[in-house]
Amino acid sequence: MTKPLANRVAVVTGASRGIGRAAALALAEAGAHVIALARTQGALESLDDEIRQKGSSATLVPVDLKDLEALDRLGAAIYERWGKLDILLGNAGILGELAPITHVDQPVWDAVMAINVTANYRLIRSLDPLLRASDAGRAIFVTSGAATKCTAYWGVYSVSKAALNALVRTYAAETLTTPVKAMLLNPGPLRTAMRRTAMPGEDQSTLKTPEDLAPHIVKLALPDWSETGKIYDFTQDGKVLTPQMPA
Repeated sequence: MTKPLANRVAVVTGASRGIGRAAALALAEAGAHVIALARTQGALESLDDEIRQKGSSATLVPVDLKDLEALDRLGAAIYERWGKLDILLGNAGILGELAPITHVDQPVWDAVMAINVTANYRLIRSLDPLLRASDAGRAIFVTSGAATKCTAYWGVYSVSKAALNALVRTYAAETLTTPVKAMLLNPGPLRTAMRRTAMPGEDQSTLKTPEDLAPHIVKLALPDWSETGKIYDFTQDGKVLTPQMPA
């Protein structure tokens, strides 16, 4: 069977569970070598076992994304081994806490911004030369409808995702004349641990799963994907949305 991502290298953050794990497995099954980032060594090893069962391979990187120097070293290590990067999936994110803006403690605010925004900025800064070295670099970042809904008590998460949207759209504008395409991915409500924390009374059996989403991530990672600077909305069956300023 043809593997559309054969000989391509993919970085996946938050790869130990949820969307990241499902995406890592789907990318590997499509032929990519997956560089899997997560904090938990044991969960990464379990992922590696499954990737090997699919006939593909992985490089495991146990790392806390708040360790910004480690993200810089990641770029150097990828350059030394492969000289390029074809796919970056910036999936890792944290909810923080659901509370009025005035009640959010500074350490919570700082942690959410560090993981949801700053880590992705440092990944872009570290990996941009490698994505440009690919014949079709693809950078995909998981956003949320919270970025624009601005629902009460979701403030810190909403602000972080709005900042991520601006970051990725700016990066897309700066890479228009390169082989790089940068997209935002809105997964909507899925059966994940973060969703359970945010909506503890919800019947998760009614929600789609990360495994349902994973083939769409593979689609965004393909060399023939042509859109950039837009939002791929899984809640609308993969409709590509163009962010617009108010009239």
